[in-house]
This record gives sequence, structure tokens and C-alpha cells, in this order.
Amino acid sequence: QVQLVESGGGLVQAGGSLRLSCAASGRTFSSITMGWFRQAPGKEREFVAALNWSAGRRYYADSVKGRFTISRDNAQITVFLQMNSLKPEDTAVYYCTAAYISDSYYDAGSYAYWGQGTQVTVSS
Repeated sequence: QVQLVESGGGLVQAGGSLRLSCAASGRTFSSITMGWFRQAPGKEREFVAALNWSAGRRYYADSVKGRFTISRDNAQITVFLQMNSLKPEDTAVYYCTAAYISDSYYDAGSYAYWGQGTQVTVSS
């Protein structure tokens, strides 16, 4: 089992920045992929970003490319999501997720482990 604990959500004005953190514990290995999905009210959960730990490759949704950056702290098995130039449409509950996968990064069904979610609200 892998446990995920998120932090860093909040309220910010459009154009502002937030940084989310997600710490993993339990049975973690270097082949893990960690990432973020988000879900707005009345909408399906959508992919935001993912990072394949061993390869160091990063994947982003088109809607956040150039604004969001996923990074990691190897020592702590922690992944970060730096969100800049935030827009009201970025408002959602953001979920940290993890899995041992080498493809299908964009599919929520590929991920076995989920955090509790953290609210991000961007005001206009």
C-alpha cells in the first residue's frame, strides 16, 4: 500500500500562484509514477500532470502546459505542483495519485492510490 498526503491548496486571485505538495509513504519504489488530477463541480476528474520517478519524465495536460510544473524531492518521495498564472477555470479539488505504470499516464483508471484531495479556488 501507498499512502498519499496532500497540502498547499487555498484561495488565490486570478494570475496568482499556489504550490501543492504530496508526500508518499508505505511501499514506495523507484519505479513509481506520481501525479495530479483535478475535479471541478459537475465535471469528470481530469488529468493535470504526472512524473515517472525512475525516468524523470514529466507529462502535462494541454490546459496547464507552460503554467504548471511538476517536480520532486527524491529524499522524501514528495511531488510538488507549482501552479502559476492561475485562472478561474483551474478551480477544482486537486488529487494526488500514484501507481506503478509505464504508460496510460493520462487515464485516472491507471492509478491505484489516491490522496484525500485539496481545494484550489481561483477568484476572478
